[in-house]
Amino acid sequence: MRHLWSFLAGLVVAPVTWILVTLGQDGSAHTVDRWMEIGRFNSANLIEPTVWLIVGGVLLGLLGTLRVSPVGPIVAGLLLATPYLGLFFAPFAVRNRIPADWEVLGDPLPLRLPLENGTLFLIGLLLLMASFSGQRWRRWPASVAAPGPAETANPQAVQDWPPAPERDTAELTLGYPKLGAPEPPPQRAGGETPWSAPPRGNHPSKGTTTELR
Repeated sequence: MRHLWSFLAGLVVAPVTWILVTLGQDGSAHTVDRWMEIGRFNSANLIEPTVWLIVGGVLLGLLGTLRVSPVGPIVAGLLLATPYLGLFFAPFAVRNRIPADWEVLGDPLPLRLPLENGTLFLIGLLLLMASFSGQRWRRWPASVAAPGPAETANPQAVQDWPPAPERDTAELTLGYPKLGAPEPPPQRAGGETPWSAPPRGNHPSKGTTTELR
């Protein structure tokens, strides 16, 4: 289907380009000749023919560079280059078949001008050379959608390995570590304290004496 659309585009672009190039060349030639006659120039007079040439160049650039199909450039190139090649064999017949009394927006349209100066042959040859690229005959590869998160086979495969060590979350201080509250001293029965009486079992019992010899 893409070759069919490219073929139709070539059939349309070739005659449109011929007309646009004719308008641009004829307008530019008459403008410059007029400047030479009067000895001064006005650049605004050159805007209209320049616009025709720009539109024609954009159409040729799109047809020759887009990688849709090379059929369009081949068709347009043959249509533009064949009339010039016909001048080698039957120049009078070829020239008489081209109308010379057409007008566009009140301006004359000399279609023989780009044929006789070789512009059509140059453009046609450029389009034919643009179709020789082998990549233009290949179909564009289909785009493959990237797998979503749910389609991942192993979620752990995308994690870092080895796993990062756990960080110490303890609060950092500049002093000594905080200690708990001190334990209270043990309480004695009857209100005694460890300092009110000597430790039990550490003094001699009553009735015993130590004999020194």
